[in-house]
Amino acid sequence: MHRAIIFAAAIWTAMSGALAADDRPVVVELFTSQGCSSCPPADALLAELAGVEDVIPLAYHVDYWDYIGWKDVFARPENTHRQKAYARAGNWRIYTPQMVIGGRDDVVGSRSMKVADLIRRHADLPAVVDLDISRSGDRLTIRARPIDPAGVAPSDVMLVRYAEGKTVPIATGENAGRNLSYTHIVTEWSNAGTWDGRTPFEAVLPLTGGDAVVVLLQERRYGPILAAARLR
Repeated sequence: MHRAIIFAAAIWTAMSGALAADDRPVVVELFTSQGCSSCPPADALLAELAGVEDVIPLAYHVDYWDYIGWKDVFARPENTHRQKAYARAGNWRIYTPQMVIGGRDDVVGSRSMKVADLIRRHADLPAVVDLDISRSGDRLTIRARPIDPAGVAPSDVMLVRYAEGKTVPIATGENAGRNLSYTHIVTEWSNAGTWDGRTPFEAVLPLTGGDAVVVLLQERRYGPILAAARLR
């Protein structure tokens, strides 16, 4: 509890003023696994970020630890693909728990002060895109335009769905005997299109189910996340 209070205070102190001035959400992506004994502190840290305004936390459960005794019930091979693609783009190594901040920086997901510092740095970056999303029934409308008339880099339009939270009893493996809680569990993600970064963009996509929706505008080939928006 003491660590949680310190972390929350550090986040709010680091981000005070920056987000109020710009309202630019910072995306924090955690690559985690139920079969990883080092991951529960990072999973808890991600849950704490849910209480921070203008931070969008996302948990991508990977499948490459399934062989050591427990199959992660949330793991998806495409999540592993995303982590590997980030590693190639950033010249990083792959590990769990790994957090990627804003598509630019990686950090061990349990290092709360380093996470807070990186979030502050990304919150200080100026907004470069106006992004708006809205839902009407089973349709999602996405609108974007560059703030600078010269435009921004061409981007992928990523659609991410996540479940708010679940508790799982772990029967075997490194976390055997524990009931672990998870939040912001990515249930699916896909590339919904591309944007040239210069002309106004609008798309209407089919949308079903009740999972939360996040839209990311990310420079192509797993570059920085230029803008993000969420509906819950």
